[in-house]
Amino acid sequence: MSFDINKVARKNILSLKPYSSARDEFTGQAKVFLDANENPYDTKYNRYPDPMQLGVKTLISSLKSLSIEQIILGNGSDEIIDLIIRSFCDPNKDEIIILPPTYGMYEVYANVNQVKIKEVPLDEKFDVSSEKVLSQVSENTKIIFLCSPNNPTGNVLNTDQIKFILQKFNGLVVVDEAYIDFSDIESWSAYLDLYPNLVVMQTLSKAWGLAGIRLGMGFANTNIIALLNKVKPPYNISQVTQEIAFEALQCFDQKEDVVKLILAEKTKLENALTELPLIQEIYPSEANFLLVKVEGASNIYNKLIEQSIVVRDRSKVLLCNDCIRITVGNEKENNLLIEALKTF
Repeated sequence: MSFDINKVARKNILSLKPYSSARDEFTGQAKVFLDANENPYDTKYNRYPDPMQLGVKTLISSLKSLSIEQIILGNGSDEIIDLIIRSFCDPNKDEIIILPPTYGMYEVYANVNQVKIKEVPLDEKFDVSSEKVLSQVSENTKIIFLCSPNNPTGNVLNTDQIKFILQKFNGLVVVDEAYIDFSDIESWSAYLDLYPNLVVMQTLSKAWGLAGIRLGMGFANTNIIALLNKVKPPYNISQVTQEIAFEALQCFDQKEDVVKLILAEKTKLENALTELPLIQEIYPSEANFLLVKVEGASNIYNKLIEQSIVVRDRSKVLLCNDCIRITVGNEKENNLLIEALKTF
């Protein structure tokens, strides 16, 4: 199928005249700013931030081998999820497809925007079936959300299955790669020129260690990014966030060193968990967490809480019966967890 953004996007968004901020209306260097009703006295943050975040995007474009026009930044990936749904789905008419167990915010933002949700569960190996997904597509299906490496399971979804969906579906296919830095797989951002309906999401929250600044990244063809830029708030990324991100993105080697450290701790943690009788299964993971099947997950979760150790109880999530999700901590934190589990 051929993807035509004019047939998929909401008509009112296609014709929308975006808000033009004070900083959008001139080019070049200014000596005096009297256009945005700002406080003129320097507090370091008395001026509005760059609405297009060009400094940060320049670094990202270099790291990802993409053009600036293929990048949108959000207040976390969650804002990008919301922007995508709002831009392409008419409320009370259109629908999205999600593949549980998966990241919960796809469902939340669909509900916020009054968009129908179709669920196509992953198989027993937590993988995707393109045949099952495409069988649920209707004329009102606008977006398919795929999380790879998947949360909460940690596994990478089958590449050929995703390619088939991209080839056959004429709506948006969003691949959420929040945990891509912990995996050896190639990012789907390398395929943007091949698949005009592909949107890729990444984040600085995980491997980059910047969850507190809330910066998500969206990559797509220029037409999709231009449409999303119509909808996003003019100053959605604060000056503080831009400054911290700009500094961090220049330290790629440091990020890679931290990833290696986390993966080493993950191996040690997995080996230690394997020796515990209460651990029934540790699922393969290419993320910075492990999904672990135990006997009485909710009970173990509560016992860990009593010892001030917080993991995630996923036992009520589809296909994750009696499972807890354990984020890889530092050596001290992982040791405290193992010692606590030995007492149960």
